[in-house]
Amino acid sequence: MAEVATNNIRGAVLALVAMGIFATHDVVVKTLGASYSAIQIVFFAALLSFPVVTVILLGDARETSLKPRHPWWVALRSLCTTVTGVAAFYAFSTLPLAQVYVILFATPLVVTILSIPILGEKVRLRRWAAVIAGLVGVLVVMRPGQADLSLGHLAALVAAVCGALASIIIRKIGQDERSVVLLLFPMVGNVIALGAALPFVYRPMPVGDLGLLAVIAVFGLVASYLVILAYREGEAVIVAPMQYSQILWATAYGYFLFAETPDGGTVLGAAIIIASGLYIVFREARAGTSVNRPVLATRGRPETVTPRASVLQRVLSARER
Repeated sequence: MAEVATNNIRGAVLALVAMGIFATHDVVVKTLGASYSAIQIVFFAALLSFPVVTVILLGDARETSLKPRHPWWVALRSLCTTVTGVAAFYAFSTLPLAQVYVILFATPLVVTILSIPILGEKVRLRRWAAVIAGLVGVLVVMRPGQADLSLGHLAALVAAVCGALASIIIRKIGQDERSVVLLLFPMVGNVIALGAALPFVYRPMPVGDLGLLAVIAVFGLVASYLVILAYREGEAVIVAPMQYSQILWATAYGYFLFAETPDGGTVLGAAIIIASGLYIVFREARAGTSVNRPVLATRGRPETVTPRASVLQRVLSARER
């Protein structure tokens, strides 16, 4: 028992550090977003991630075929990851950090809903009540009819929905699909789709800003790797809730760097959404409650341009065997 507790503490600490790095990653995104289109930021950040990902893939010589076994699901996931990255980066550029995080915290709620038709998950009354409560929390944050809603709010919602769909697709095809396909196709899709749109939004970037793009890529990869280590050390039910620590980072960064202070609606909505998300996590952890555990199995953040932690873990585990 003492060893399990120690491992859980290690896992929680690693996850907390990962979330801090992700939050710093988002500060850089917000800084660049004041001058450049989200399309340009995502394109170059994804491009700069390729060298590291290529090195990772070179160590997995067993998977030589790039032909997907589930081409339509892979294509849909690639589209979702591209849309998620652009939408999230745009939201970070235009909204207060804390407000974006609160809306993105709705992702587990959407994962729970989508797991019903796609995974055949059975969601009973209590989890439905948590989902509904969480969606009410989103409305509290956005306050339609009382506060001015912007494209940034819509973008954050789109990122939450598309990120949830990408997560569910991994659960749907992850056992059959090759790791190299799951890792490479979304990154290639990012570069091709956004590269086609780039001429319409491109602005020349000085060396310093290119360096910040490299920081986004490196921070995303480092944080994803720390998430992998966290789940290796601790139980998912301990590690998964650590994602909500990002709201603390966002509040601190927003206050000291961007003069942002969360209003009452954002604080109340955050409390409702986080409480509902935690309930779903702990409910899934109970034996016999969930067959697929779609929320607990969602590792890493979908709103980055770097590969999801769950996919990186598969590739790295294959290299270690």
